[in-house]
Amino acid sequence: MSTYNAQFKDIPGTVVFDAEQSRLGYHLNMFCMSLMKAENREAFKRDERACLARYPMSDAQREAVLARDYNRMLALGGNIYFLAKIGATDGCSFQNLAAKMTGMPEEAYRAMMIGGGRPAQGNRSRSDPAR
Repeated sequence: MSTYNAQFKDIPGTVVFDAEQSRLGYHLNMFCMSLMKAENREAFKRDERACLARYPMSDAQREAVLARDYNRMLALGGNIYFLAKIGATDGCSFQNLAAKMTGMPEEAYRAMMIGGGRPAQGNRSRSDPAR
């Protein structure tokens, strides 16, 4: 990890999608891109495990997909642009996925975003004793 990216480890919820993350998540992201084709979406809906077995992902990546744990998928190299294709296959909007990732009800997430997003105060640093 570069010194530049190391500084972001202290910010809760921050995953920098850099070359290292890209390499880590390559096969996970390629699986997600396969969902652009209707036949691949149907195959995934029929048998998720069999579909995932066609991609040389780590067991942790496969389990995160099966659990629809998007935050874990991000940590394992997933790119949100690609991961959204799993949600779309499940019939979820991006707003719904983002709400799930934050642990908020969708309407509360929507209202927060319409209101300008999260406030800048609080929860900005893991090392900040005031958080």
